[in-house]
Amino acid sequence: VAPAGTSNAGNGGPTPPSHLLARRTLRAAAAGRGGAGRGGVLLCPPRRSLMRPQDPPQGGPAAALEALKQRACESVELNAARLGALSRDIWSRPELAYEEHQAHDTMTRFFSSGELPGAAWAVQPRYRLGTAFRAEWGTAAPQGPRPLRVAFLCEYDALPGIGHACGHNLIAEVGAAAALGLKAALESLPQPAPVAITVLGTPAEEQGGGKIDLINAGAFDGLDVVFMAHPSQENAAYLPDVAEHDVTVKYYGKASHAAAYPWEGVNALDAAVLAYNNLSVLRQQMKPTWRVHGVIKNGGVKPNIIPSYTELEFYLRAPSMKDLSVLTEKVENCFKSAALATGCKVEIKGGENDYYNVLPNKSLQKVYKENGKKLGIEFISEDCILNGLSGSTDFGNVTFVVPGLHPYFYIGSNALNHTEQYTEAAGSQNAQFYALRTAKALAMTALDVIFKPGLLDIVREDFRQVKLKEEGQINPVELNEESGVGIGACASH
Repeated sequence: VAPAGTSNAGNGGPTPPSHLLARRTLRAAAAGRGGAGRGGVLLCPPRRSLMRPQDPPQGGPAAALEALKQRACESVELNAARLGALSRDIWSRPELAYEEHQAHDTMTRFFSSGELPGAAWAVQPRYRLGTAFRAEWGTAAPQGPRPLRVAFLCEYDALPGIGHACGHNLIAEVGAAAALGLKAALESLPQPAPVAITVLGTPAEEQGGGKIDLINAGAFDGLDVVFMAHPSQENAAYLPDVAEHDVTVKYYGKASHAAAYPWEGVNALDAAVLAYNNLSVLRQQMKPTWRVHGVIKNGGVKPNIIPSYTELEFYLRAPSMKDLSVLTEKVENCFKSAALATGCKVEIKGGENDYYNVLPNKSLQKVYKENGKKLGIEFISEDCILNGLSGSTDFGNVTFVVPGLHPYFYIGSNALNHTEQYTEAAGSQNAQFYALRTAKALAMTALDVIFKPGLLDIVREDFRQVKLKEEGQINPVELNEESGVGIGACASH
């Protein structure tokens, strides 16, 4: 967070940066001038042992920070029933990209509810997109320094035909729960910390890229760090989500009677089949980390009519935008050569938004794993991360504009995403424990970013270094084991 510079704190001098003021607040709590509560284990105790704001933590700032983390965990537990109802409501009424009107209304009602503990959230429905929203809470004084802005993202779109088979109802729940936990911890401080919490409802992840639309609309301007978590079959602080380019290909031929005078026709289906086979031949020369997959959406009308029109839709994926551009050129040549061979005309149209690969942030990943392990989360090995690929997400685009963390979490089922079995698992009561545990780990990590000396600067340096490398401006840097600054897990790709 940039220092306020010319603003005053009432003593004639410049106001320190907001993250330094937040740490002063933590030291005040540790000194016993009112506090967040006693330190202790992070697995939340029964309700009768809730920390009281007047209980001063013992052991200095480190113990005070642990007490704040416990307060965040307790808040998540206290709100578990309403959070589960929120998730179930979204799960039971699946909606497709840009059509998530019921989910939008459910989320905005949740944050507007007077039943939520603490001060009210400022909620903006239909925020820059018809089914996006923004909810904000903060304690910074109007004349004080610019607050440190922490954001949690909520997705809630479903898949056609199989509903919430990617568990986006749980993403919405985790984002809301983490935000409530962080807010409760900050509200327990004896003095307000200059921190603002933002919850962004981001529609259309499965198709279209709602986060990219929101980036272009300025929704992420001014944010310092962004968090969200995605359901999976394992727990990982990071998985190498890859860049993706969507393409629609249309072939235009000439209809004719397929039996009487086929020579008068120009067969658009032949062009589609050739294009598909061209791509199959290309696969031998594709890198192991590249992916090309698609369908023929329109293959003609009737067997006795030479097809005059066909349409294909393909997704192209690669670990980086640089690789993706190379792959795209090769694939488009396959489409063009099929048109040339058959005499068809071809129209190649890319999707409106390309999904970027998710940039790792090793500092955020390290802190998240430390907090997760305290809650009993078992993470997959680094080898599994380095040797595997994931899907694609528009959160990748977010990581190119602001430091971000996008962990994956187990939901109590071995079912695979985008299957009917995963839809069932995402709506089960069993998934609730794992979702709320993940929310606690996110809130705890956010508290570390706010209060741990130097961590925010390291997170920013990680972001700067990895982004520069991705853009080809510098060579890979050596990992610094002490600071954690360096290239993340997907650097080998």
